[in-house]
Amino acid sequence: MEPLLSEKLARLQALMRGYQKIAVAFSGGVDSTLLLKIAQEELGDNTLAVTIESPTMPPQDLADVRDFLTQNHMQHTIIPLDQLETPSFRHNSSMRCYVCKSIEFTAIARAAKVYGITTLAAGINADDPADYRPGLKALAEIGVVRPLQDAGLTKADVRALAKHYGLKSWDKPASSCLASRIPYGERITREKLQKISAGEQVLRHLGLKNLRVRCHHGNIARIEVSPTERSLFFNTRIMDEVAAAFRKIGFSYTALDLSGYRSGSLNETLDDETKNKVKMRINGSR
Repeated sequence: MEPLLSEKLARLQALMRGYQKIAVAFSGGVDSTLLLKIAQEELGDNTLAVTIESPTMPPQDLADVRDFLTQNHMQHTIIPLDQLETPSFRHNSSMRCYVCKSIEFTAIARAAKVYGITTLAAGINADDPADYRPGLKALAEIGVVRPLQDAGLTKADVRALAKHYGLKSWDKPASSCLASRIPYGERITREKLQKISAGEQVLRHLGLKNLRVRCHHGNIARIEVSPTERSLFFNTRIMDEVAAAFRKIGFSYTALDLSGYRSGSLNETLDDETKNKVKMRINGSR
């Protein structure tokens, strides 16, 4: 292991020991998996893994959660939660992520309290605050700690450490809640979330990894895949197969985004002033 990465790991381990007891929001992604692994190593039974099961969670993420927990025995609780019951979430403003994280971590705090735990942790790495992430404001207000970020671990560092520890998720593509596939201002519905999930499963069965299905106006699917995977679509049989599958799911039109997959592409519709205001509020509340 490189010296700088070793130093960051040591900082992360020291942070964990300082918490004494901790509840980790565990989504099955590489960030939260590494965070949970280190917490368990340093705090043992004083670690609680908490997973939110909701209509916005990709099914594969929940499967990954269960797979990890089968192999690693620890305290764990799954909280059924439906953000769609909250009108401000359904209305899908540019602060949707703030609303969602407020709901989720309030529920996580209640669950942790049952175990006598007051410290909540999220797998936020040092790269995350650079993007438009209003959910970080909710975490700051609730007092959620960010050990990966505080230890200076970037996404690349997290993947390197996850590989070092032999975690299956070390090269897992970035994931996010299904609601992030719906443009701001368009109402979030259970039907849209289900169609998005089904569409992404179709693409994964083709062997694609880095992808998103963005749902516009309920009946238009905009497909984003990594630049290295776009060539798969320049094949008549594949295009026909995908188009037919997406029509069966309920999409009237299917389009391939030639710019390729990029995290948070729907944030490109927001002006810089809106993004900067949220970042200032987040940084000021930490």
